[in-house]
Amino acid sequence: MESNRSSRRRFLTQTAALAGVAAGAGLAAKGQQAQAAQAQSNVHNEPPKRGARYRIDHMTHYTPLHEYNGIITPSRLHFMQQHTSEFPYLDEQRHTLSIYGLVDRPLRFTVADLKQLPSVSRVHFLECHGNSSPAIHSEGDPKVMGLPVQYIHGMTSCSEWTGVPMSVLLREAGVKTTGTWLVNEGGDACNFSHTLPTAKAIEDCIVAYGQNGDPIREEQGFPIRLVVPGWEAPFSVKYLKNIKVVDQPYHAWNEAMNHSVARPDLGGKSRWYHFAFGPKSVITRPSAGLEMRRGYNQITGLAWSGGGKITKVEITTDGKNWREAKLQDPIHTKAHTRFTFDYEWNGQEAMLISRSTDDQGEIQPSLAEMSKHHGIPIADWQKKDKPRSIHTNWQQPWKVNKDGSISDAMFA
Repeated sequence: MESNRSSRRRFLTQTAALAGVAAGAGLAAKGQQAQAAQAQSNVHNEPPKRGARYRIDHMTHYTPLHEYNGIITPSRLHFMQQHTSEFPYLDEQRHTLSIYGLVDRPLRFTVADLKQLPSVSRVHFLECHGNSSPAIHSEGDPKVMGLPVQYIHGMTSCSEWTGVPMSVLLREAGVKTTGTWLVNEGGDACNFSHTLPTAKAIEDCIVAYGQNGDPIREEQGFPIRLVVPGWEAPFSVKYLKNIKVVDQPYHAWNEAMNHSVARPDLGGKSRWYHFAFGPKSVITRPSAGLEMRRGYNQITGLAWSGGGKITKVEITTDGKNWREAKLQDPIHTKAHTRFTFDYEWNGQEAMLISRSTDDQGEIQPSLAEMSKHHGIPIADWQKKDKPRSIHTNWQQPWKVNKDGSISDAMFA
């Protein structure tokens, strides 16, 4: 670590109180070849079951939410949204993280430096801002993208992240009072950048080098990435290499050109920043593409909120009457929560919907409520060219037909 006459004794004294579980000590460094090999198999030598979509400027992997239990997404199944057509080759031994700008002491850390600092391990979800958006409902190809719950809602996953709290790094750098925002830059080909309020960084963000007890995988930002709990995943910059402390929000390219949405009800103006996700849930099994069997069925799914912990999930099987589901422990803040619901199906048409409530008292909205919030007339969803809408957390309805088949009833 390089600094301007930084006292290591002073540093350790200031940050000792911030030390969490030292879970990073047992993480062994792995080369890129090992990372790639691990991505292609699991302990049973089965191929990954992630859905995939590739474009010249994007690579996307969708998590098969219906194919695993609990709340921790197996690392090999974690969703991935890459804003280039290839992964960067980064040497862990040479990669560095620089902090500069409005600070008292510009710093540069190697990955080895970071692993020597106080660490924490916390369970948090990540979710793409475009997850569940209306356009995805009509794009799915089961041969490459999986079933609807996978390609519609599968750009969210939940892992145990291990790394250094950003508060530790920023405190050592000595952020000036005018340094209210950060510009975080990745080391991939597009130098993906995103701004972040300094207050959020200090509150609960992590510079992570571990995922589910292993080094972060290549597609997840090896060797280090930012984890911004509860907020849209673009804030969680992968391959993190630079943190510039500034005095105002910057409109990085993806924020200004790709992640903003023009609002017709606001005269074509865009909402520039979306931060924390509201309470959200989805029934993962049974869901569209699967079948309901007559008699007893256990309905299960995932709920999460960027505002805190999930406190309640309700289920309706007729689209009208709601009953409370069971929440499985553990329930972490800003993380996926597993719910189950006992259901006796009599062979008649049914409508399966879940809605969640978080510890802030926020309730997951319906399509009508979300449309009003986004300034989109409800009738516009029936048009062939649906309005563009991101940062969505509306309730997802699955229709159960008399033959037991299940279909997506979101815009029906």
